[in-house]
Amino acid sequence: MKKKGKPVKVLVVDDDKSHRFMLKSMFAEWGWNVEEADDGTTAVAAVEVHSYDAILMDVRMAKMDGMEALRRIHTFNPAIPVVIMTAYSSVDSAVEAIKIGAHDYLTKPLDFERLRLTMARALDHRQVVEEKEGAKSRKRDEIDTVGIIGKSPVMQELLEMISFVAPTEATVLITGESGTGKELIASALHHNSARKKGPFVKVNCAALVETLLESELFGHEKGAFTGADRRRDGKFVQADHGTLFLDEIGETSPAMQVKLLRVLQEHELQRVGGQDVVEVDVRLLAATNRVLEDEVKNGRFREDLYYRLNVVSLHVPSLKERREDIPLLVKHFLEVYGEKNNRRVSGITPSCMDILLNYPWPGNVRELENAMERGVILMRGDYLDEESLPITIKKWTQEESGDIAAGMEDLPSSLEEAEKLIILKTLDEVDGNKSEAARRLGITRKTLLSKLNKYENG
Repeated sequence: MKKKGKPVKVLVVDDDKSHRFMLKSMFAEWGWNVEEADDGTTAVAAVEVHSYDAILMDVRMAKMDGMEALRRIHTFNPAIPVVIMTAYSSVDSAVEAIKIGAHDYLTKPLDFERLRLTMARALDHRQVVEEKEGAKSRKRDEIDTVGIIGKSPVMQELLEMISFVAPTEATVLITGESGTGKELIASALHHNSARKKGPFVKVNCAALVETLLESELFGHEKGAFTGADRRRDGKFVQADHGTLFLDEIGETSPAMQVKLLRVLQEHELQRVGGQDVVEVDVRLLAATNRVLEDEVKNGRFREDLYYRLNVVSLHVPSLKERREDIPLLVKHFLEVYGEKNNRRVSGITPSCMDILLNYPWPGNVRELENAMERGVILMRGDYLDEESLPITIKKWTQEESGDIAAGMEDLPSSLEEAEKLIILKTLDEVDGNKSEAARRLGITRKTLLSKLNKYENG
């Protein structure tokens, strides 16, 4: 997204770190470059030395509020469009902001759609839309992401690897924790390959017992077992000239691993109960949440099959490794499940977003998606808040609050006690050298001796 040939640059001013984080992630998704300021003073100083296409600024900040910052910015450069936001909807404040020179006024919690439209108008709507479409077109030319959402460095690195690997015929082993989206990565590899017009067939190896999995993969002849009333092609044949994705390959038995190895080596198979050899032209992708190197060492996975599968390895990061993507994922899931459930979802409260950014997400993206679906169904207003979150997240939040409270109990009860602790700790660090301790503390040696004497006689 560009303006007059240069990338759009927006300054976000808010003393709420998590709210700035959410806005920065969202604007990055829209193609904007974002800089941050945590108060009005910092914002004014930044405007004096840098050029911005627009500013989004909160009203209530500790050091210098948004109104005063707006006045100073407008005095310095009245051409910069400034959008004011506040959690306290007031007609008087809105009128005052517009009079001072604000381009527009938004209330918190922010409505995603109104925020987008308001900022687009501030940046010159026509140029913003044109550049956004151009960015989308360029992205499609580079790689079809098939629904992969992520602007974090680890996800950008993964997408770059997909762009390199997808056009090849290499077998790929996709690793990562459960719920990280390994199937999406496999789909991206297929849809960016020369086989994209062929079938993309998926099999969950953990979902079937060995006998059923063998029939599912290789097919069977009529009469091969009870209930086999006709010949049936397996997934390998169904995926001919396309891609076969074997999820949870680490769950397969040693006998099944031998048969998979043969197909990879010989590009042929036999149906269950049959003698005929069937040739197949399939690219194999496999995924696991296990560490296959350890499985090989422990004799649970064949070493020769491991090396056949691990021609190229792609690791999908856990959600806690890509927390900057959480606001983008939240926005996406709220839109999807709002539409699916005929619910109006205007946005998410800052306190709720703060919880989502700090929660450890043991179930990764799948857990986040489930939480957002549940939240949309149970939310009572237009904005998702912490009351709509699953009980596991609420319980974690309460436990965290308890830990903080317990930590507060360990703090000194007075400034005098805190001073004593600091002085004694410093003395301990310098092995009792009073001159060095006084130097580190920034006081005279005489003052230090006086305080120590007070502690001894107190």
